[in-house]
Amino acid sequence: MKDNHVPNRKPEWLKIKLNTNENYTELKKLMRNKELHTVCEEAKCPNIHECWGERRTATFMILGDVCTRACRFCAVKTGLPTETDLEEPKRVAESVKAMNLKHVVITAVARDDLNDGGAFIFAETIREIRKSSPLTSIEVLPSDLGGNIESLKLLMDAKPDILNHNIETVRRLSDRVRSKAKYDQSLKFLYNAKQFQPSVPTKSSIMIGLGETTEEIIEAMTDLRAHDVDILTIGQYLQPTKKHLSVEKYYHPDEFTELKKTAFEKGFKHCEAGPLVRSSYHADEQVEAAAKNAENKENYA
Repeated sequence: MKDNHVPNRKPEWLKIKLNTNENYTELKKLMRNKELHTVCEEAKCPNIHECWGERRTATFMILGDVCTRACRFCAVKTGLPTETDLEEPKRVAESVKAMNLKHVVITAVARDDLNDGGAFIFAETIREIRKSSPLTSIEVLPSDLGGNIESLKLLMDAKPDILNHNIETVRRLSDRVRSKAKYDQSLKFLYNAKQFQPSVPTKSSIMIGLGETTEEIIEAMTDLRAHDVDILTIGQYLQPTKKHLSVEKYYHPDEFTELKKTAFEKGFKHCEAGPLVRSSYHADEQVEAAAKNAENKENYA
């Protein structure tokens, strides 16, 4: 791989195609009418125009839009959250049905002010979606829920179709990049989720471009596989504002191709790797591909 360098400006391959068509404006109006938040907007995701404008998919962000943590990579606002909205799960389910989604991703701000970290609202959201859209597959992307094992069990008892929790970066950089969340605690969280529901695939994501080495990225892959994680996404870190961590390197698409190859060699059932790949990017395809990969391995075992 190429040596790290301090970038002056974004390269050509990071240019984003804007698409404010009817799908985009309709979804934006629906979110506002239902008083819902999406990580697409709050985290300034570069894929919002593709997902909303072309694929008609979205990642719902529950438990409000104020996070109790202040991670140095994240654009979501931080502070003291308001009270929990017990009607939110039903509104999310209504929106999922109105959008006729075949796969939905539910994420949330970290809520360290809540005893269960928000696990109950996650579980209720899953149950409400199951009632109104029984054919929709559900992916959840929670925080580490403060490392509370009972909170994780409460969430997994609702049986999501996939459990996604991001380690975000390599071990050496974790304390600098993340707030409160610990690298080993995230690995344990992913492992315990699989213990509670062995049939539910687990997934994690790594941002690169923060000063990590190739060896450290591969070490993170090894750590995830040692904790039985099935799916991996790898994307380029993009600095949301001048107050956030700077980009140390822009990886070339060919380097992402190499990392994807390594991930499959490590035993991941599926990997998405690319400059604009994010944890929820093409999530429906990731789940389907992982299922097919696992099935093929069984057939040829």
